[in-house]
Amino acid sequence: MSGESAAERTGTAAGAVARRGAAGVPVSGPEHDAKRNRLLASLPDEDWQRWQPLLERVKLPLGHVIYESGVALSHGFFPTTAIVSLQYVTESGATAQIAVVGNEGIVGISLFMGGGSTPSRAVVQSAGEGYRLRGSAIHEAFAHSAPVMRVLLRYTQALIAQMAQTAVCNRHHSVDQQLCRWLLLSLDRLPGNELVVTQELIAGMLGVRREGVTEAALALQRAELISYRRGHITVLDRPGLEQRCCECHAVVKAEYDRLLPP
Repeated sequence: MSGESAAERTGTAAGAVARRGAAGVPVSGPEHDAKRNRLLASLPDEDWQRWQPLLERVKLPLGHVIYESGVALSHGFFPTTAIVSLQYVTESGATAQIAVVGNEGIVGISLFMGGGSTPSRAVVQSAGEGYRLRGSAIHEAFAHSAPVMRVLLRYTQALIAQMAQTAVCNRHHSVDQQLCRWLLLSLDRLPGNELVVTQELIAGMLGVRREGVTEAALALQRAELISYRRGHITVLDRPGLEQRCCECHAVVKAEYDRLLPP
């Protein structure tokens, strides 16, 4: 996706710890279409022409923290091939994922919602690329362009729906079902059927013990729904995975499809 080896994308226990300093570095190489991000693709032509020269293509490596809890953002990030996990971190250091953002959205809704910062942090869970845009440009467009404001508010509503459904899922559904939901949400934001991720990372994002993730992953593998090896999860039977999943993924997907342009 962005030139790293599988080992670099997967990481070790140390790789699961958030890294800083790499995201935001401009990427050179073959042309990469910013409109692979659905929000950017849905902009009216007038706003797209205003934003296009301001967008910076950036690499988003695995484990990189885009923003920390309580820290004001300078840029918004529009992933194209990366997936970003929005997480809450407890005082003891435990983490739990509250939402994921991929090529359908933006990381940094506080830039236009007026809060300036959030109590969550954003960490890259699947390495790839994206684009960043200065917060001042996003805020100005939100304030002066009704189409931009409408698109960003509809996305925010979809994101809130995902957060609410994640809370319900974590409270009422099994680790097996939570893993199915997480896999499907991730696949919705990737071009293929393979994820490069460790069980340790999954456990941290779901807020459960690694042993629980291992048991759930083995059950899915025995059912021939996935194949797991050395940090690679390949989904073999997506319809079967959807049947095994709780209703949470379908609810979230329906809301995104309803609110956002295809």
